[in-house]
Amino acid sequence: MSVLDSISKQVVPIHPAGYPFIIIFAVGSLILHWIWPPLGWIGALLTVWCAYFFRDPPRVTPLREGLVVSPADGYVCSVGRFVPPPELELGDEPMQRVSVFMSVFDCHVNRAPVSGRITRIAYKPGIFVNADLDKASEDNERNGFVFDTPDGRFGAVQIAGLIARRIISFSREGENVSVGERIGLIRFGSRVDVYMPDSAVPLVGLGSKAIAGETILADTRMSESDRTYKLG
Repeated sequence: MSVLDSISKQVVPIHPAGYPFIIIFAVGSLILHWIWPPLGWIGALLTVWCAYFFRDPPRVTPLREGLVVSPADGYVCSVGRFVPPPELELGDEPMQRVSVFMSVFDCHVNRAPVSGRITRIAYKPGIFVNADLDKASEDNERNGFVFDTPDGRFGAVQIAGLIARRIISFSREGENVSVGERIGLIRFGSRVDVYMPDSAVPLVGLGSKAIAGETILADTRMSESDRTYKLG
C-alpha cells in the first residue's frame, strides 16, 4: 500500500454540497488576512470547521429486517408518542417517535432509517426556533419523507434549527431506498424526527448518542418476551 493510499483512507470525505461554502470561507479568510493577519487565522479556523461540518464518513449499517436506524448524528432529545405532521398524511393518531438533535459539530448528512419506497416528500415552511425544543416539530421549517415498508409506514422529518436555513433532499418520491442510504442534508444545526408504527419498540433513551446509519433506534420484530422485558 502506498503512502497516498494510506493517507486517503484516513481522510474523511466531504459531501459535494459543502464545497461552495468551504471555498467561500477560504476566500474570506484570505481577504481577512490581507486586512489584518490575526483575522485571517480566525477565518482559517472557521474554514476548517466548515470542512468538518460537511464531512460525510462511510457508515456500517445493520441490515437485519425490522431494525430502525438513526437518520442523523447527534443525541436523542425526545422519545414518546406524538401525532405526525399533517403533511405526511400518516393519520391523526399518535405514533412512536424518536427525535435526534444535531449540533453544529455533528455530521449533517441524513440517512434513511428503514428500507422501503418513498411514497411522499412534503416540504413545510416555518420559523427557526431551537430544534432541541418540542415545539420545533410543529413550528419550524421542515421536510418530511414517508417510507412504505413490509413493517408498515414510517416517517422521517428533517427540521431546521435556530441557525439552519437550508434543508436539502437527495431523494425523490417513488424511489426505493435502502436503510442507511443518504437521503438529505441540513445546514448548520437541526433535528430529525422518526415516526414509527406501534410494532416498533424504541431501544434508546433520552440523551443517548446516535450515529446516522449505525445506531439502532427501534425494532419492529422483537419477540413478545423481549417486548415485555423492554417495556416492563
